[in-house]
Parts: sequence; C-alpha cells; structure tokens
Amino acid sequence: MKLKINVWTGIFDIIDAVLLLTSWFVIFAAAFSSSNGADASGAFFYIVQWIGVIIHVIALYKSRQNGISIVGPVLGLIGCALSGFTLSLAFPSIVLLIVATVFLFLQKPANGSSNGK
Repeated sequence: MKLKINVWTGIFDIIDAVLLLTSWFVIFAAAFSSSNGADASGAFFYIVQWIGVIIHVIALYKSRQNGISIVGPVLGLIGCALSGFTLSLAFPSIVLLIVATVFLFLQKPANGSSNGK
C-alpha cells in the first residue's frame, strides 16, 4: 500500500533541498545589503523547516500505522530539524533530505510486518 502523505512529503523534501541551496545566497545577499531584510529572509527559511518537521512527524505516524518503513520520515525529520535550529547546517540537511526522498518514494514494508499491516 502506497501512502500519499509519503509521496507529498518526498516532493516537499525536494523543494526544501532546493530552498536550502538558495538560502545561503539569499541570506548572504541580505546581510551585505544596506536594508534590514536579513531577519525576514532568514525567518522564511526557518518557518519552512519547522513546517517540514510537522509534515515528517505526520508521515512517520502514518507510515508506522500502515507497516511501511519509517527510515524516510525519520531522516527527513532529522534534516529539517537540523536546519530548523541553525541554517549553518544546511548542507548536511540537504544530504539527509535527498536520501529521505528516496526512502519516502520507495515505501518498502517494514521488517517484521506482513502484508503492510
């Protein structure tokens, strides 16, 4: 059984990885500009990361209920939480989100589960 929440969480992870790639450029540009936009642009990226944490917790819960491997949601949860605490950890978060996306799209049955339940 394939869960739609895992597919949508995987899509979110791809978008989030691209956002994390651009976050360094946006924050550095805002820091070196004369305006006070660094706080607002940084806040946007933090909000997206914490939304990702919530989405991954929901995917983790649903995957556990349906007997699907929880590796993808756990890796995505760790990746979003790392960047949610500090954007200086964006590179490890990008790697974790890419690996999480692969596992979220695979949706293998968990070890010890029979027939997905």
